Amino acid sequence: MIQKIRYRFIYMSTIALFIVLVTLIGSIVGTSYYRAKQQIDNVLLILLQNNGKIDSQINTQDVKKRFGPDFNQESLYQYRYFSVTFNKKRKQIALDNSHIVSVPPQTISDLGYQILRSKKEEGTVQSLMSSYAYRVAKRNGRTTIVFLDQSVIMETTNNIIKLGLMVSVTSLFLFTLMLIAVSKRAIKPIVQADKRQREFITNAGHELKTPLSIIKANNELQEMLTGKTEWTISNEQQVNRLTHLINKLISLARMEEQQQINLTVINASSILEKTAKSFKAVVVQANKQLKLDIVSGVRIKAEESGFLELCNILLDNANKYCDVGGDISITFVPDKKFKKVSLVVGNTYAKGEGINYNKFFERFYRNDKSRNSEKKGFGIGLSMAQSLVEVFNGKLNVEYKKGMMYFVATFKLSK
Repeated sequence: MIQKIRYRFIYMSTIALFIVLVTLIGSIVGTSYYRAKQQIDNVLLILLQNNGKIDSQINTQDVKKRFGPDFNQESLYQYRYFSVTFNKKRKQIALDNSHIVSVPPQTISDLGYQILRSKKEEGTVQSLMSSYAYRVAKRNGRTTIVFLDQSVIMETTNNIIKLGLMVSVTSLFLFTLMLIAVSKRAIKPIVQADKRQREFITNAGHELKTPLSIIKANNELQEMLTGKTEWTISNEQQVNRLTHLINKLISLARMEEQQQINLTVINASSILEKTAKSFKAVVVQANKQLKLDIVSGVRIKAEESGFLELCNILLDNANKYCDVGGDISITFVPDKKFKKVSLVVGNTYAKGEGINYNKFFERFYRNDKSRNSEKKGFGIGLSMAQSLVEVFNGKLNVEYKKGMMYFVATFKLSK
């Protein structure tokens, strides 16, 4: 139990840090990417306004307007760009590659014709050399296409992404190590509170047994003197009910207090068959049908008495909630790969549509909100079943389909 709380604390804390880091780095990367794109657009617009060139004739005011007052005009000369111009007949009439060395004229010409055919005004084109952003301008029957090598501009953003990933992985690793080191101390108050709660249930249960025994003895003495009456019968029923509840609570608390349970390989099929046979008379007497599909010799790693209790809880729950004249089905069949086996206990339940079945595993939960249902029980049986399945390293789920409620306990097969 303590280890489970500790692992959950480490897991949830690590996930929380991961979300914070992803949000923070995502925000930084997003801002950097937006600024890089804005810078590319501004450079392309300036190139189009100046016939595909950056020279001394550029309007300084316009540059500062686009890049901000702190932008240095000299920085414009760091960019690598080229341009190509076509006439109305789509014949190349000009080409400027004076501001880039790595792209030959033929490649520039091919890229220009590629953009003309695409009929797009702006975008990105990929070449063997690099990735280029482009803009198209049409003036006086001429079509000018300016290209800007965006690899230099995007390099900063790419470096931020790499740095962010490195920082994230390192931070998660160090944070997880720190959590492992301090987790015992961090969850100590939670463990102590949980331990006191279980001890209180156990101690209070034992303390309550004494007055209940006295009340039961006094009630029996009263019946010997005056005979059974409506009141003595009611007292006996309520004493038995409270005794049964206390025993259930003590069993649940003791089960959770056990740090280690010795699991052995048991013949689960045999235990389930015996339990089903003991319930058959009760089911038939209630005008219900019992259907069995149990594969013989199936073995799992569990505790014999605990698995017997699990079968009793699931079958009793199915009988309790099954409609009159309905069906109760018990299936215990391995999967096709013979790695897992599922104990499926189902029952007819016409009113089961739209119910949150996960709440069935909460202690003292009763689907009947008034709690005056004729169905006996305290709402802790399924909680015990879930705890038992977890102890056996299995999973317990509940589902509803085609008018049937199914509880499915899945275990690993053992040889």
